[in-house]
Amino acid sequence: MRLRLFTAIAFTAMAMISCNEDTDSIGTSLTQNTDQLKISTGIYEATTRSILADSVYARNFDCFFGLVKDPETDTYVMNEFMAQFNVLEDLVLPDEEQIISLDDEGEIVADSCEIWLYFDKSNCYGDSLTPMKMGVLELGKAMDSEAVYYSNYDPEAEGYIRPDGLKKDLVFTLANLTYSDSLRYTSSYRDYARVTLNDEYKDKSGKKYSNYGTYILRNYYEHPEYFKNSYTFVHSLCPGFYFKLLDGLGVMAKMDRIVLRIFYSYQSYSEEKKLTGLLTLASTPEVLQTVKVTNEKAGLERLVSEDDCTYLKSPAGIFTEVTLPVDEIMEGHGIDYLLSVSMSFQRLNSDDPNNKYNFKAPETILLLPKDSLNTFFEKEKTYDYKRSYVASLVKNNYSFTNLGDLVSSMYLDKILGELDDPYWTTNHPDWNKVVLVPIITPTLTTTTVNNTTVTTTTTPISHQIGLTSTKLVGGKDSPIEIKVIYAKFI
Repeated sequence: MRLRLFTAIAFTAMAMISCNEDTDSIGTSLTQNTDQLKISTGIYEATTRSILADSVYARNFDCFFGLVKDPETDTYVMNEFMAQFNVLEDLVLPDEEQIISLDDEGEIVADSCEIWLYFDKSNCYGDSLTPMKMGVLELGKAMDSEAVYYSNYDPEAEGYIRPDGLKKDLVFTLANLTYSDSLRYTSSYRDYARVTLNDEYKDKSGKKYSNYGTYILRNYYEHPEYFKNSYTFVHSLCPGFYFKLLDGLGVMAKMDRIVLRIFYSYQSYSEEKKLTGLLTLASTPEVLQTVKVTNEKAGLERLVSEDDCTYLKSPAGIFTEVTLPVDEIMEGHGIDYLLSVSMSFQRLNSDDPNNKYNFKAPETILLLPKDSLNTFFEKEKTYDYKRSYVASLVKNNYSFTNLGDLVSSMYLDKILGELDDPYWTTNHPDWNKVVLVPIITPTLTTTTVNNTTVTTTTTPISHQIGLTSTKLVGGKDSPIEIKVIYAKFI
């Protein structure tokens, strides 16, 4: 009964307190005299500092590619990535006897094979006419989907690239000028880069095919077990590709979709005419994508050393660490309920606001205990507003208004820990620390089933891998204010 009452009156209490500093009569105005609620408030200070991210969990559902110079650090940041391709379990191609794309010996061949890299132009950085050179390298073995990969993981250095495998180079710009303006400015057009895989291909056994698509098609008919699901496809036939930067500066491209397209010709059973078939294999959340981020640490370390503010910077750049005054908040309030624990982080404007190449501020950040930072992302958890919270940038602030459960759980962890170990706080130096992390929020899909709208999460929370940066009020001499509202029945 009392717990339900707290939920009902919390917002009323906060509203009344914001207008009136006198809290003596609030309890009697909200509850009956037989069950009075005493409201009190407190204001405390949290300390903040910048910390290096070093590397972040690299299984990501957003892929960025490119090299840019950070105007804030005057150093370089580079993104590369690895992608596998998904096979739908109900994949069905025409019967083998229908295929009319054949070589001189009557063997099935693909008419053409390409990888299409679609750009999300709204989230790309740099001049759309700046050329970039990409290397596409075939993996010799599948990366382990159960392993934990971080953004400093290098598939080349770890021996995943097939030495005699497929290698292709591609020069592209974000604006694909190979098509006419009349086509590019239509509503259905989307910018993309196209990697052709039509040269002769040799598999691991030395068998030759007219192109990579022919290799895939023939195995579909000769080894249907390879196409049972994505796991068998990746581990038996197509481990994936590594997309490596070879040349170019000034562009960071966000890949909206990555698709392997194989064209072939076949004949319909119902009428004798030639039809064009297309096998499309997409890089989706069901298979593995990893990112490799290369940051020059010198510039990041210079920003971290500044103590008159803190920073948030991605990819794999800088987080803000916050030390919460848990003991001070709970002192004398051990049996009180924390109706509200709120704090706000104000964004500082750029030193050079007119620089068009400034990175944009993170739209959304995550607050969570420092000691659970890695496991949160590795286990693909979601925020629960008990020990992890999200806030969006609104009116130049990231505001958190419901941190009471977090403070209470931190305090309880300390009390229980010290019962077994008098040196518990020394052995757990991060017990009262949280970090602010730029993130990409989950992708949601809405479907209607029997007139009922169902929303499902198709991708989990992940680290922001795009270019973002902002300064926050804080540092050694600028503590962050925490407002607390307590309540207890008397």
